[in-house]
Amino acid sequence: MHSRAVETEPQKEPVQPAAIAIKPDAAAVLKAEPAVVVSTVPTAPFQDVSVTLPQRQDDSPLTLDYLEQRALANNPTLAQARAWIQAARGKRLQAGLPPNTVIGFAGNEMGTGGEAEQLGVFVGQAFIRGDKLQLSQAVVSEEILAAETAELIQQQRVITDVRLGFYEVLVAEQQNKAARELVDLAGQAVAAAQALLEAQEVGRIDVMRAQIQLQSEQLSQKRASVRLTAAWSRLIATLGMPAVTRGPLQGQIGTAVPSFNSDRLVARLLDESPELVVARINVERARRAVERAVAEPIPDLDLQAALQHDNATNGAIANLQLSFPIPWRNRNQGAIQTARAEVVAAERVVERVELDLRQRLATVYQRYSKAHYEVEGYASDGGILAKAAEVLDLVRRGYEAGELTYADLIMAQRTYSQTKLAYINSLGKLWSAVVEIDGLLLKGNLQQRSE
Repeated sequence: MHSRAVETEPQKEPVQPAAIAIKPDAAAVLKAEPAVVVSTVPTAPFQDVSVTLPQRQDDSPLTLDYLEQRALANNPTLAQARAWIQAARGKRLQAGLPPNTVIGFAGNEMGTGGEAEQLGVFVGQAFIRGDKLQLSQAVVSEEILAAETAELIQQQRVITDVRLGFYEVLVAEQQNKAARELVDLAGQAVAAAQALLEAQEVGRIDVMRAQIQLQSEQLSQKRASVRLTAAWSRLIATLGMPAVTRGPLQGQIGTAVPSFNSDRLVARLLDESPELVVARINVERARRAVERAVAEPIPDLDLQAALQHDNATNGAIANLQLSFPIPWRNRNQGAIQTARAEVVAAERVVERVELDLRQRLATVYQRYSKAHYEVEGYASDGGILAKAAEVLDLVRRGYEAGELTYADLIMAQRTYSQTKLAYINSLGKLWSAVVEIDGLLLKGNLQQRSE
Protein backbone atom coordinates (compact mmCIF):
# COMPACT_ATOMS: atom_id res chain seq x y z
CA MET A 1 0.00 0.00 0.00
CA HIS A 2 2.97 2.31 0.44
CA SER A 3 3.96 4.41 -2.51
CA ARG A 4 7.23 3.94 -4.35
CA ALA A 5 8.96 5.71 -7.17
CA VAL A 6 7.34 5.22 -10.55
CA GLU A 7 9.36 2.81 -12.68
CA THR A 8 10.88 4.17 -15.86
CA GLU A 9 11.93 2.67 -19.14
CA PRO A 10 15.74 2.61 -19.29
CA GLN A 11 15.98 2.25 -23.05
CA LYS A 12 15.33 5.91 -23.81
CA GLU A 13 18.03 8.48 -23.10
CA PRO A 14 16.52 11.30 -21.05
CA VAL A 15 16.39 14.72 -22.62
CA GLN A 16 18.05 17.57 -20.75
CA PRO A 17 15.72 20.58 -20.87
CA ALA A 18 17.16 24.04 -21.24
CA ALA A 19 18.60 25.38 -18.01
CA ILE A 20 15.54 27.37 -17.01
CA ALA A 21 16.28 27.15 -13.28
CA ILE A 22 20.08 27.36 -13.29
CA LYS A 23 20.68 30.91 -14.43
CA PRO A 24 23.52 32.65 -12.53
CA ASP A 25 21.10 34.77 -10.49
CA ALA A 26 19.28 31.62 -9.31
CA ALA A 27 22.42 29.77 -8.29
CA ALA A 28 22.43 31.23 -4.79
CA VAL A 29 18.97 29.83 -4.16
CA LEU A 30 19.59 26.39 -5.61
CA LYS A 31 23.20 25.60 -4.77
CA ALA A 32 22.31 24.01 -1.41
CA GLU A 33 20.54 21.05 -2.99
CA PRO A 34 20.95 19.14 -6.27
CA ALA A 35 18.33 19.55 -8.96
CA VAL A 36 15.13 17.73 -8.10
CA VAL A 37 14.54 14.90 -10.56
CA VAL A 38 11.45 12.82 -11.12
CA SER A 39 13.00 9.61 -9.83
CA THR A 40 13.82 11.22 -6.50
CA VAL A 41 10.47 12.80 -5.71
CA PRO A 42 9.78 11.66 -2.12
CA THR A 43 7.58 8.60 -2.36
CA ALA A 44 6.66 7.68 1.21
CA PRO A 45 3.26 9.34 1.35
CA PHE A 46 1.88 7.60 4.43
CA GLN A 47 4.12 9.20 6.98
CA ASP A 48 3.89 9.28 10.75
CA VAL A 49 2.87 12.82 11.61
CA SER A 50 4.29 12.42 15.12
CA VAL A 51 7.89 12.60 13.85
CA THR A 52 10.08 15.52 14.86
CA LEU A 53 9.48 18.40 12.49
CA PRO A 54 12.52 19.69 10.59
CA GLN A 55 13.79 23.09 11.65
CA ARG A 56 14.46 25.92 9.25
CA GLN A 57 16.39 29.13 9.52
CA ASP A 58 14.39 32.16 8.49
CA ASP A 59 16.67 32.95 5.56
CA SER A 60 17.22 29.39 4.31
CA PRO A 61 15.45 28.04 1.21
CA LEU A 62 12.24 26.11 1.77
CA THR A 63 12.74 22.44 0.94
CA LEU A 64 10.00 20.13 -0.24
CA ASP A 65 10.54 17.84 2.76
CA TYR A 66 10.13 20.76 5.18
CA LEU A 67 6.86 21.85 3.53
CA GLU A 68 5.49 18.29 3.53
CA GLN A 69 6.20 17.77 7.24
CA ARG A 70 4.68 21.12 8.11
CA ALA A 71 1.54 20.28 6.15
CA LEU A 72 1.21 16.88 7.84
CA ALA A 73 1.45 18.57 11.23
CA ASN A 74 -0.89 21.50 10.55
CA ASN A 75 -3.42 20.49 7.91
CA PRO A 76 -6.83 20.34 9.64
CA THR A 77 -8.16 17.52 7.48
CA LEU A 78 -5.67 15.08 9.04
CA ALA A 79 -6.85 15.94 12.54
CA GLN A 80 -10.39 15.39 11.28
CA ALA A 81 -9.44 11.98 9.86
CA ARG A 82 -7.85 10.94 13.17
CA ALA A 83 -10.99 12.05 15.01
CA TRP A 84 -13.09 9.77 12.79
CA ILE A 85 -10.78 6.88 13.71
CA GLN A 86 -11.32 7.55 17.40
CA ALA A 87 -15.07 7.77 16.82
CA ALA A 88 -15.02 4.36 15.10
CA ARG A 89 -13.02 2.85 17.95
CA GLY A 90 -15.56 4.17 20.43
CA LYS A 91 -18.32 2.66 18.32
CA ARG A 92 -16.59 -0.74 18.43
CA LEU A 93 -16.22 -0.52 22.18
CA GLN A 94 -19.91 0.26 22.55
CA ALA A 95 -20.93 -2.52 20.18
CA GLY A 96 -19.31 -5.13 22.44
CA LEU A 97 -20.79 -3.99 25.74
CA PRO A 98 -23.45 -6.30 27.26
CA PRO A 99 -26.80 -4.94 28.54
CA ASN A 100 -26.87 -3.41 31.99
CA THR A 101 -28.29 -5.28 34.94
CA VAL A 102 -31.79 -4.17 35.96
CA ILE A 103 -32.80 -3.83 39.61
CA GLY A 104 -36.14 -2.75 41.00
CA PHE A 105 -38.91 -3.06 43.58
CA ALA A 106 -41.43 -5.93 43.44
CA GLY A 107 -44.77 -5.84 45.26
CA ASN A 108 -47.71 -8.27 45.18
CA GLU A 109 -51.15 -8.27 46.86
CA MET A 110 -50.89 -4.53 47.37
CA GLY A 111 -53.84 -2.78 49.08
CA THR A 112 -54.61 -5.48 51.66
CA GLY A 113 -53.68 -3.29 54.59
CA GLY A 114 -50.31 -5.01 54.90
CA GLU A 115 -51.76 -8.38 55.90
CA ALA A 116 -51.09 -10.29 52.64
CA GLU A 117 -48.60 -8.08 50.89
CA GLN A 118 -45.46 -9.55 49.40
CA LEU A 119 -42.73 -6.91 49.13
CA GLY A 120 -39.15 -7.21 47.95
CA VAL A 121 -36.57 -6.52 45.24
CA PHE A 122 -35.76 -8.12 41.93
CA VAL A 123 -32.69 -8.34 39.70
CA GLY A 124 -32.89 -8.78 35.92
CA GLN A 125 -30.21 -9.51 33.37
CA ALA A 126 -30.40 -10.08 29.61
CA PHE A 127 -27.90 -12.54 28.12
CA ILE A 128 -26.95 -11.95 24.46
CA ARG A 129 -26.57 -15.23 22.61
CA GLY A 130 -25.29 -16.19 19.19
CA ASP A 131 -22.03 -14.21 19.53
CA LYS A 132 -23.97 -11.15 18.45
CA LEU A 133 -21.79 -8.75 20.44
CA GLN A 134 -18.62 -10.16 18.89
CA LEU A 135 -20.17 -10.05 15.43
CA SER A 136 -21.22 -6.43 15.95
CA GLN A 137 -17.67 -5.59 16.94
CA ALA A 138 -16.35 -7.38 13.86
CA VAL A 139 -18.51 -5.15 11.66
CA VAL A 140 -17.20 -2.01 13.34
CA SER A 141 -13.62 -3.32 13.20
CA GLU A 142 -13.87 -3.15 9.42
CA GLU A 143 -15.11 0.43 9.75
CA ILE A 144 -12.00 1.22 11.81
CA LEU A 145 -9.79 -0.24 9.11
CA ALA A 146 -11.60 1.89 6.53
CA ALA A 147 -11.17 5.00 8.70
CA GLU A 148 -7.46 4.28 9.21
CA THR A 149 -7.00 3.81 5.48
CA ALA A 150 -8.95 7.01 4.87
CA GLU A 151 -6.41 8.82 7.04
CA LEU A 152 -3.61 7.41 4.90
CA ILE A 153 -5.49 8.54 1.80
CA GLN A 154 -5.81 12.02 3.26
CA GLN A 155 -2.11 12.10 4.09
CA GLN A 156 -1.35 11.27 0.48
CA ARG A 157 -3.74 13.96 -0.73
CA VAL A 158 -2.00 16.51 1.49
CA ILE A 159 1.47 15.50 0.30
CA THR A 160 0.42 15.46 -3.35
CA ASP A 161 -1.13 18.91 -3.01
CA VAL A 162 2.02 20.22 -1.32
CA ARG A 163 4.13 18.86 -4.18
CA LEU A 164 1.77 20.25 -6.80
CA GLY A 165 1.87 23.62 -5.05
CA PHE A 166 5.66 23.45 -4.69
CA TYR A 167 6.20 22.93 -8.40
CA GLU A 168 3.46 25.40 -9.28
CA VAL A 169 5.40 28.06 -7.36
CA LEU A 170 8.65 27.02 -9.05
CA VAL A 171 6.99 27.32 -12.45
CA ALA A 172 5.42 30.66 -11.56
CA GLU A 173 8.81 31.94 -10.40
CA GLN A 174 10.37 30.92 -13.69
CA GLN A 175 7.50 32.51 -15.63
CA ASN A 176 7.99 35.72 -13.66
CA LYS A 177 11.73 35.60 -14.23
CA ALA A 178 11.30 34.97 -17.95
CA ALA A 179 8.82 37.85 -18.16
CA ARG A 180 11.37 40.17 -16.54
CA GLU A 181 14.01 39.03 -19.02
CA LEU A 182 11.65 39.75 -21.89
CA VAL A 183 11.00 43.22 -20.47
CA ASP A 184 14.76 43.78 -20.50
CA LEU A 185 14.95 42.59 -24.11
CA ALA A 186 12.13 44.88 -25.12
CA GLY A 187 13.84 47.77 -23.30
CA GLN A 188 17.05 47.09 -25.20
CA ALA A 189 15.07 47.10 -28.45
CA VAL A 190 13.59 50.50 -27.57
CA ALA A 191 17.06 51.89 -26.85
CA ALA A 192 18.36 50.48 -30.13
CA ALA A 193 15.43 51.94 -32.06
CA GLN A 194 15.96 55.38 -30.52
CA ALA A 195 19.66 55.27 -31.39
CA LEU A 196 18.85 54.35 -34.98
CA LEU A 197 16.23 57.09 -35.10
CA GLU A 198 18.82 59.64 -34.01
CA ALA A 199 21.11 58.30 -36.73
CA GLN A 200 18.19 58.73 -39.13
CA GLU A 201 18.36 55.05 -40.10
CA VAL A 202 14.80 54.22 -39.00
CA GLY A 203 11.57 56.17 -38.72
CA ARG A 204 9.55 57.27 -35.71
CA ILE A 205 7.11 54.40 -36.28
CA ASP A 206 9.84 51.87 -35.48
CA VAL A 207 10.44 53.50 -32.10
CA MET A 208 6.69 53.46 -31.37
CA ARG A 209 6.51 49.79 -32.26
CA ALA A 210 9.38 49.08 -29.88
CA GLN A 211 7.64 51.02 -27.13
CA ILE A 212 4.39 49.12 -27.73
CA GLN A 213 6.27 45.82 -27.46
CA LEU A 214 7.90 46.99 -24.23
CA GLN A 215 4.54 47.94 -22.72
CA SER A 216 3.13 44.57 -23.78
CA GLU A 217 5.99 42.71 -22.08
CA GLN A 218 5.58 44.84 -18.96
CA LEU A 219 1.91 43.87 -18.83
CA SER A 220 2.87 40.20 -19.22
CA GLN A 221 5.33 40.58 -16.35
CA LYS A 222 2.59 41.97 -14.11
CA ARG A 223 0.35 39.02 -14.96
CA ALA A 224 3.21 36.64 -14.14
CA SER A 225 3.66 38.36 -10.78
CA VAL A 226 -0.04 37.89 -10.01
CA ARG A 227 0.21 34.19 -10.91
CA LEU A 228 3.18 33.79 -8.57
CA THR A 229 1.28 35.40 -5.68
CA ALA A 230 -1.74 33.16 -6.32
CA ALA A 231 0.47 30.03 -6.47
CA TRP A 232 1.99 30.92 -3.10
CA SER A 233 -1.46 31.50 -1.61
CA ARG A 234 -2.63 28.05 -2.71
CA LEU A 235 0.50 26.41 -1.30
CA ILE A 236 0.11 28.22 2.03
CA ALA A 237 -3.52 27.08 2.26
CA THR A 238 -2.43 23.47 1.75
CA LEU A 239 0.15 23.82 4.51
CA GLY A 240 -2.57 24.91 6.93
CA MET A 241 -0.27 27.75 8.03
CA PRO A 242 -1.74 31.10 6.91
CA ALA A 243 1.04 33.02 8.68
CA VAL A 244 3.93 31.20 6.97
CA THR A 245 6.58 33.49 5.50
CA ARG A 246 7.24 33.24 1.79
CA GLY A 247 10.80 32.43 0.89
CA PRO A 248 13.01 30.94 -1.83
CA LEU A 249 12.27 27.33 -2.75
CA GLN A 250 15.08 24.81 -2.97
CA GLY A 251 14.35 23.00 -6.21
CA GLN A 252 14.35 23.11 -9.99
CA ILE A 253 11.98 22.32 -12.81
CA GLY A 254 14.55 22.12 -15.60
CA THR A 255 15.63 18.54 -15.01
CA ALA A 256 15.87 15.27 -16.91
CA VAL A 257 12.60 13.99 -18.37
CA PRO A 258 11.92 10.26 -17.76
CA SER A 259 9.95 7.86 -19.91
CA PHE A 260 7.14 5.95 -18.16
CA ASN A 261 5.70 2.55 -18.99
CA SER A 262 1.90 2.88 -18.99
CA ASP A 263 1.31 -0.83 -18.31
CA ARG A 264 3.54 -0.71 -15.23
CA LEU A 265 1.73 2.40 -14.04
CA VAL A 266 -1.63 0.63 -14.26
CA ALA A 267 -0.32 -2.45 -12.44
CA ARG A 268 1.22 -0.32 -9.70
CA LEU A 269 -1.95 1.73 -9.24
CA LEU A 270 -4.21 -1.32 -8.97
CA ASP A 271 -1.76 -2.95 -6.57
CA GLU A 272 -1.15 0.01 -4.25
CA SER A 273 -4.12 2.35 -4.45
CA PRO A 274 -5.60 2.88 -0.96
CA GLU A 275 -8.89 3.76 -2.63
CA LEU A 276 -9.15 0.13 -3.71
CA VAL A 277 -8.13 -0.95 -0.20
CA VAL A 278 -11.06 0.98 1.26
CA ALA A 279 -13.45 -0.52 -1.31
CA ARG A 280 -12.31 -4.03 -0.42
CA ILE A 281 -12.60 -3.30 3.29
CA ASN A 282 -16.19 -2.23 2.70
CA VAL A 283 -16.87 -5.58 1.02
CA GLU A 284 -15.56 -7.39 4.08
CA ARG A 285 -17.60 -5.12 6.32
CA ALA A 286 -20.73 -5.97 4.32
CA ARG A 287 -20.02 -9.68 4.70
CA ARG A 288 -19.60 -9.26 8.44
CA ALA A 289 -22.92 -7.44 8.49
CA VAL A 290 -24.55 -10.47 6.84
CA GLU A 291 -23.19 -12.72 9.60
CA ARG A 292 -24.55 -10.30 12.19
CA ALA A 293 -27.96 -10.17 10.53
CA VAL A 294 -28.14 -13.99 10.36
CA ALA A 295 -27.33 -14.21 14.08
CA GLU A 296 -29.99 -11.67 15.05
CA PRO A 297 -32.93 -14.21 15.32
CA ILE A 298 -31.00 -16.35 17.87
CA PRO A 299 -33.03 -15.73 21.04
CA ASP A 300 -31.48 -13.74 23.87
CA LEU A 301 -32.26 -14.90 27.39
CA ASP A 302 -33.97 -12.59 29.87
CA LEU A 303 -33.48 -13.71 33.49
CA GLN A 304 -35.23 -12.18 36.47
CA ALA A 305 -34.83 -13.16 40.13
CA ALA A 306 -36.90 -11.68 42.95
CA LEU A 307 -36.72 -11.95 46.74
CA GLN A 308 -39.81 -10.86 48.72
CA HIS A 309 -41.15 -10.88 52.25
CA ASP A 310 -44.62 -12.37 52.70
CA ASN A 311 -46.47 -10.51 55.42
CA ALA A 312 -49.13 -13.23 55.67
CA THR A 313 -46.67 -15.93 56.61
CA ASN A 314 -43.92 -13.68 57.86
CA GLY A 315 -41.56 -15.64 55.57
CA ALA A 316 -39.36 -15.06 52.51
CA ILE A 317 -40.37 -15.89 48.95
CA ALA A 318 -37.95 -16.32 46.03
CA ASN A 319 -39.09 -16.06 42.41
CA LEU A 320 -37.18 -16.93 39.25
CA GLN A 321 -38.29 -16.08 35.72
CA LEU A 322 -36.58 -16.99 32.46
CA SER A 323 -37.90 -15.87 29.08
CA PHE A 324 -36.83 -15.65 25.44
CA PRO A 325 -38.63 -14.78 22.19
CA ILE A 326 -39.62 -17.47 19.68
CA PRO A 327 -38.35 -16.43 16.22
CA TRP A 328 -41.19 -17.88 14.18
CA ARG A 329 -42.62 -14.68 12.71
CA ASN A 330 -39.69 -12.30 12.67
CA ARG A 331 -36.54 -14.11 11.65
CA ASN A 332 -34.85 -10.88 10.54
CA GLN A 333 -35.56 -11.82 6.94
CA GLY A 334 -35.64 -8.24 5.65
CA ALA A 335 -32.38 -7.22 7.30
CA ILE A 336 -30.65 -10.37 6.00
CA GLN A 337 -31.85 -9.64 2.48
CA THR A 338 -30.63 -6.05 2.77
CA ALA A 339 -27.23 -7.10 4.09
CA ARG A 340 -26.71 -9.62 1.29
CA ALA A 341 -27.66 -7.03 -1.32
CA GLU A 342 -25.16 -4.62 0.22
CA VAL A 343 -22.42 -7.21 -0.26
CA VAL A 344 -23.20 -7.33 -3.97
CA ALA A 345 -23.24 -3.53 -4.12
CA ALA A 346 -19.89 -3.31 -2.29
CA GLU A 347 -18.34 -5.81 -4.71
CA ARG A 348 -19.54 -3.71 -7.63
CA VAL A 349 -17.96 -0.65 -5.99
CA VAL A 350 -14.59 -2.42 -6.12
CA GLU A 351 -15.05 -2.93 -9.85
CA ARG A 352 -16.15 0.68 -10.27
CA VAL A 353 -13.11 2.01 -8.38
CA GLU A 354 -10.78 -0.10 -10.52
CA LEU A 355 -12.31 1.27 -13.72
CA ASP A 356 -12.29 4.80 -12.31
CA LEU A 357 -8.59 4.50 -11.47
CA ARG A 358 -7.83 3.28 -14.98
CA GLN A 359 -9.82 6.15 -16.48
CA ARG A 360 -8.20 8.80 -14.29
CA LEU A 361 -4.74 7.39 -14.94
CA ALA A 362 -5.40 7.45 -18.68
CA THR A 363 -6.28 11.15 -18.45
CA VAL A 364 -3.22 12.03 -16.36
CA TYR A 365 -0.94 9.87 -18.51
CA GLN A 366 -2.23 11.66 -21.60
CA ARG A 367 -1.31 14.98 -19.99
CA TYR A 368 2.10 13.58 -19.07
CA SER A 369 2.76 12.24 -22.59
CA LYS A 370 1.73 15.49 -24.24
CA ALA A 371 3.90 17.57 -21.90
CA HIS A 372 6.75 15.08 -22.28
CA TYR A 373 6.81 15.47 -26.07
CA GLU A 374 6.45 19.23 -25.80
CA VAL A 375 9.42 19.50 -23.44
CA GLU A 376 11.45 17.25 -25.71
CA GLY A 377 10.60 19.43 -28.70
CA TYR A 378 11.52 22.63 -26.91
CA ALA A 379 14.61 21.50 -24.95
CA SER A 380 16.43 18.96 -27.10
CA ASP A 381 19.66 19.89 -28.88
CA GLY A 382 18.64 21.95 -31.87
CA GLY A 383 15.12 22.15 -30.49
CA ILE A 384 12.60 24.97 -30.78
CA LEU A 385 13.88 26.97 -27.81
CA ALA A 386 17.51 26.94 -28.94
CA LYS A 387 16.57 27.87 -32.49
CA ALA A 388 14.29 30.68 -31.34
CA ALA A 389 17.11 32.13 -29.20
CA GLU A 390 19.58 31.85 -32.09
CA VAL A 391 17.18 33.49 -34.52
CA LEU A 392 16.54 36.37 -32.10
CA ASP A 393 20.28 36.95 -31.70
CA LEU A 394 20.88 36.93 -35.46
CA VAL A 395 17.93 39.21 -36.18
CA ARG A 396 19.01 41.66 -33.46
CA ARG A 397 22.47 41.89 -34.97
CA GLY A 398 21.06 42.31 -38.43
CA TYR A 399 18.68 45.01 -37.23
CA GLU A 400 21.46 46.92 -35.45
CA ALA A 401 23.52 46.67 -38.63
CA GLY A 402 20.62 48.07 -40.64
CA GLU A 403 20.25 44.87 -42.67
CA LEU A 404 16.81 43.89 -41.30
CA THR A 405 13.67 45.82 -40.52
CA TYR A 406 12.21 46.40 -37.11
CA ALA A 407 9.27 44.21 -38.12
CA ASP A 408 11.76 41.33 -38.38
CA LEU A 409 13.05 42.10 -34.88
CA ILE A 410 9.55 42.28 -33.41
CA MET A 411 8.64 38.96 -35.04
CA ALA A 412 11.78 37.23 -33.73
CA GLN A 413 11.36 38.68 -30.25
CA ARG A 414 7.70 37.68 -30.06
CA THR A 415 8.57 34.16 -31.25
CA TYR A 416 11.26 33.79 -28.61
CA SER A 417 8.98 35.17 -25.92
CA GLN A 418 6.14 32.82 -26.76
CA THR A 419 8.49 29.85 -27.12
CA LYS A 420 10.18 30.35 -23.75
CA LEU A 421 6.91 30.81 -21.88
CA ALA A 422 5.38 27.81 -23.66
CA TYR A 423 8.37 25.71 -22.64
CA ILE A 424 8.00 26.72 -19.00
CA ASN A 425 4.27 25.96 -19.16
CA SER A 426 5.02 22.51 -20.57
CA LEU A 427 7.47 21.84 -17.75
CA GLY A 428 4.76 22.82 -15.27
CA LYS A 429 2.27 20.44 -16.87
CA LEU A 430 4.89 17.68 -16.87
CA TRP A 431 5.61 18.07 -13.16
CA SER A 432 1.92 18.23 -12.36
CA ALA A 433 1.28 14.93 -14.14
CA VAL A 434 4.33 13.23 -12.62
CA VAL A 435 3.37 14.26 -9.08
CA GLU A 436 -0.22 13.06 -9.55
CA ILE A 437 0.95 9.70 -10.90
CA ASP A 438 3.47 9.28 -8.09
CA GLY A 439 0.76 10.21 -5.57
CA LEU A 440 -1.58 7.45 -6.79
CA LEU A 441 -3.94 10.10 -8.28
CA LEU A 442 -4.85 11.35 -4.80
CA LYS A 443 -5.15 15.13 -4.48
CA GLY A 444 -7.63 17.81 -3.40
CA ASN A 445 -7.11 17.52 0.37
CA LEU A 446 -9.42 20.43 1.26
CA GLN A 447 -12.43 19.18 -0.65
CA GLN A 448 -15.44 18.13 1.43
CA ARG A 449 -15.96 14.37 1.61
CA SER A 450 -18.40 12.06 3.32
CA GLU A 451 -15.97 9.51 4.78
